[in-house]
Amino acid sequence: MNLLKVGTQRNSTVACWLLKLSFLWLLSQSSCRAGAVWTAYMNISFHAYNRVHSELGETGVFGRSSALKRVVGVIVPPGGNIQNACSPNTSFNRSKISEAWLALVERGGCTFTQKIKVAIAKGASGVIIYNFAGTGKQVFPISHQAFEDIVVVMISNLEGKQILTLIQMGVHVTVVVEVGRRHILWMNHYFASFVIVTTATIAYFIFYHIRRFWVARIQNRRWQQLTVDLKKAFNQLQLRVLKEGDVEVNPNGDSCVICFELYQPNDMVRILTCKHFFHKSCIDPWILEHGTCPMCKCDILKALGIKVDVEHGTVPLQLLMSNELPGTLLPSEEGTNHDLPPAGRSDKVTHLEKEEEQKTSQDYNQPNSVAEVHPSPWQHDL
Repeated sequence: MNLLKVGTQRNSTVACWLLKLSFLWLLSQSSCRAGAVWTAYMNISFHAYNRVHSELGETGVFGRSSALKRVVGVIVPPGGNIQNACSPNTSFNRSKISEAWLALVERGGCTFTQKIKVAIAKGASGVIIYNFAGTGKQVFPISHQAFEDIVVVMISNLEGKQILTLIQMGVHVTVVVEVGRRHILWMNHYFASFVIVTTATIAYFIFYHIRRFWVARIQNRRWQQLTVDLKKAFNQLQLRVLKEGDVEVNPNGDSCVICFELYQPNDMVRILTCKHFFHKSCIDPWILEHGTCPMCKCDILKALGIKVDVEHGTVPLQLLMSNELPGTLLPSEEGTNHDLPPAGRSDKVTHLEKEEEQKTSQDYNQPNSVAEVHPSPWQHDL
């Protein structure tokens, strides 16, 4: 049996799969780290009611390709009713502003890259993009083309609208943007899908190979026990070597119903539990294949206390016992001896049949064919 070899090959397959999945896992971790985002501290200040108001909070998120640096400037929205800054002709109300400024534009209408290009073309040092209406305080890291030394920050719709309202009221609003904390988006939908699929795949392969290994182990123990039981069972069956002068070896004696050969002196026969006997080399593989006596259909293995499904275990039983029982032949080694009598015996069988036919008038109890002769009782030997 090659259970050990098969188990080794299966373990190698499992190790190969686990190595591949580990490599994919490392790649996913690297990709997630590379996609990390940074928050932005927004210090917004303005002068109103003879007081300077300042609001500081980690309310912004840097764009994925944004420059990570500190920037200070006046916040300037686009002129007119359209605040998305998608058109190259968009103007910003900065006529009285000589210092650095940051464009405040609304999300939507075009790509983020297009908005940033328009703002940079007008001289902005950075771009603050606020989310569109109905999103409340939601923010997310935006993807855009990289621009050298240009800061791009995403803020919520509520904060963007508040700033825009102040500016439209004539309030001078400035902002200080500083780099906040680094966050790794471990549980984005791509990574979550990968984790689910990977976990399910690993669990399936582990369960599958553990089950196969367990089944192979059980079968191995079963065949080992069955080997011991079969050896004991066959040892319980009586063996006899025919001699000159025995009734079975005379010209009118019996023949083996499996190979149709007449019994000869020095032939070794096996006596079954039902007292029928056959050539040992014929009956051993027959029992392993059928489990019953070829004449009376007695269940030999059951009579010997062995329970085995011979219909589904024919070849394994023969292979199992071929090396355990000396002289046991497999069907491939026996040729066609179990089906038809040898050609060399045809004349002898015909001659014997003629002799039997001549004796029919004297004794009607004598059989008229060698193939129909049943083995005689063994009372004189037992």
